Amino acid sequence: QVQLVESGGGLVQAGGSLRLSCAASGTFFSINVMGWYRQAPGKARELVADITSGGRTNFADSVKGRFAISRDSAKNTVYLQMNSLKPEDAAVYYCNARGRNTRSQREYESWGQGTQVTVSS
Repeated sequence: QVQLVESGGGLVQAGGSLRLSCAASGTFFSINVMGWYRQAPGKARELVADITSGGRTNFADSVKGRFAISRDSAKNTVYLQMNSLKPEDAAVYYCNARGRNTRSQREYESWGQGTQVTVSS
C-alpha cells in the first residue's frame, strides 16, 4: 500500500501563486507516474498535470503556461507550482500515483486525501 500525503493548499487571490506537495510512502514500491487531479463542486475529477519517472510531463490545456510540475524521485515527492491562479482553478486537488509493487509486481494506483485550493476574485 502506497500512501500519499498532500500539503500546500489554501486561499489565494486571483493572480497569485501556490505550491502543492505530495509525498509517497510505503514499502516495496516503484512509481511510474505521479500527478495531480482536481475536482470542483458539481464537476468531474479532471487531470491537471502528471509526470513520469522519465520526466515526461502532461498538462491540461487550461493550465498550460501557468502551472509547472516537478518530481524529486529520491524523496518520492511531486510538486505542483501554480501561478497566475484564476477563480476557475478553485477545487480540491488530489495527488495520484501509479506504479508497481516490487515484490508482487502488481500494479497499483493510490490517491491522496485532497487539499483545498480557493481562489478569490
